[in-house]
Amino acid sequence: MCFMSDNVPFELRASSNNFYTLVTDSDLDREKASEYNITVTCSDEGVPSLSSSVTLTLQISDVNDNAPVFERSSYEAYIVENNTPGLSIFTVKATDADWNQNARVSYILEDSSVNGVPVSSYVSVSADSGVIHAVRSFDYEQIKDFHFRVKAQDGGSPPLSSNVTVKIMIQDQNDNPPQVLYPVQTGGSLVAEMVPRSADVGYLVTKVVAVDVDSGQNAWLSYKLQKATDRALFEVGLQNGEIRTIRQVTDKDAVKQRLTVIVEDNGQPSRSATVIVNVAVADSFPEVLSEFTELTHDKEYNDNLTFYLVLALAVVSFLFITCLVVIISVKIYRWRQSRILYHSNLPVIPYYPPRYSDTLGTGTLPHVYNYEVCRTTDSRKSDCKFGRAGSQNVIFF
Repeated sequence: MCFMSDNVPFELRASSNNFYTLVTDSDLDREKASEYNITVTCSDEGVPSLSSSVTLTLQISDVNDNAPVFERSSYEAYIVENNTPGLSIFTVKATDADWNQNARVSYILEDSSVNGVPVSSYVSVSADSGVIHAVRSFDYEQIKDFHFRVKAQDGGSPPLSSNVTVKIMIQDQNDNPPQVLYPVQTGGSLVAEMVPRSADVGYLVTKVVAVDVDSGQNAWLSYKLQKATDRALFEVGLQNGEIRTIRQVTDKDAVKQRLTVIVEDNGQPSRSATVIVNVAVADSFPEVLSEFTELTHDKEYNDNLTFYLVLALAVVSFLFITCLVVIISVKIYRWRQSRILYHSNLPVIPYYPPRYSDTLGTGTLPHVYNYEVCRTTDSRKSDCKFGRAGSQNVIFF
């Protein structure tokens, strides 16, 4: 009689001639138990009974029956905008309960699109490690978040796989200054806000309206009065940008008032924008028109004067450079001509100044002669002409 140890998924089946067969009585799972030690004991029916036993070691081979499993059902990752392309964002991880090649996991970025653009132009995933990299620099003002799917596939045959959804959240950076919507800054014309001279304390002159395309505290705006013609007359609300009078307007206040308001956000470092507000303190429109028309004419006059000054400077500079080039060219030309004459092989003919008198030491030539010398550079010939003063006789050589 033969029997074996308990708690194993096997059984012994007797056959003829004292042969026994070891068979399984349930499914085997290598991932739960990869090896079994089975002890079989056989005994006879004598008195006393005698027995012997043997231990069988059974190893279970693997089949690819388990797909990779991600550590999380979904992933969320954060990245600050204006990142460097190629920056590592985070890592997805999947494990496979199988063994050897069947447990080797590869990561694949599934095809999809983000705002009509393939997701592969936004991120990439390392096939071996599962590290996700940013392909481009992200801009929070253009895209705030996007999602895609990553597939983990084992190396079995046939391969098994599983998917996970990954969501990327773009974090804002203070990379945009505030934009002033009102008052509109025009280049040519002057727009002024009217304030009557009867305005009381707290009179609402106008309101500066600005926005910031950033998010969170980067978009919190504050308003400050940077410069003013009369700082004791106006103030700006820190949070709302309202410009109000802080005292009673009097007849002594100038008609033209110019305020410079700075708008700052709450980012680190802070960014700002400035806006110029023209205020007219007057009771009638003609008074305002005359004052600001004069200001416009003065501005145009200054602009024209600047233009003509720049034009005159350019003309003078051009003439100076032209004269300088001409002088240098003439100097070089004369120098080259002198060098040519110096290196030539023409005979040297003496030159005597006008009215030169030569008596040859004898005193036999009492008359004064004039000499004119003509010479060519290529013929190597000279013609000399002698003329005697007060005579028509001429001798040629």
